[in-house]
Amino acid sequence: MRADARKNRDHVLAVAGTAITEQGVDVSLRDIARGAGVGLATLLRHFPTREALLEALLRTSFDELTAKADELATSSSPEDALVSWLRHCTAWTTEYRGVTVLMAAAIEDTESALHASCVTLRAAGARLLTRAQTAGTARDDIDGDDVFALVAMLAWLGDQPALAPRADHLFDVVASAILTHAGSGHAKGDSRPQTRSRRRARTGPPA
Repeated sequence: MRADARKNRDHVLAVAGTAITEQGVDVSLRDIARGAGVGLATLLRHFPTREALLEALLRTSFDELTAKADELATSSSPEDALVSWLRHCTAWTTEYRGVTVLMAAAIEDTESALHASCVTLRAAGARLLTRAQTAGTARDDIDGDDVFALVAMLAWLGDQPALAPRADHLFDVVASAILTHAGSGHAKGDSRPQTRSRRRARTGPPA
């Protein structure tokens, strides 16, 4: 790719990231193109579908969350690693309004540009869950699909202005339900990633 084409592509991604954060994943592609100062045809030449645009925008975050799972697996107890990773995933998904809806669809759609990244992310969570189950600190009647669904559910709660103030409390309820009694002493310190729900609890819902 020529340097000027890469520069245009990176600029479109930057504009798209801001637009999706502010307006959600259903923001008009035409509006993104207009904000980036390019034609819609130019945007579609780089990103032929909405999912392709999101995959390019979110790929780094997917890779970071997968790497975070591997890091936690070697640095934390099985139960703390699982809960911490769930918290990181939930915090990340609340940054992009509506992304969990597309992720839930992409996990079953092999034609989606998001499919491979979502499958990799689900596998990372499944590994942490299996490790906790083997240690006897997580219930054994759930699997990686359930973990993926719980992240989507918790992110949805944090994305609802009326429910956002309860999102962190409900995260702790869900985490406690995942863990067995032996793993119920996971940390809940202030070092946890700050989700949009926590920011809303202090600043109120966006206008």
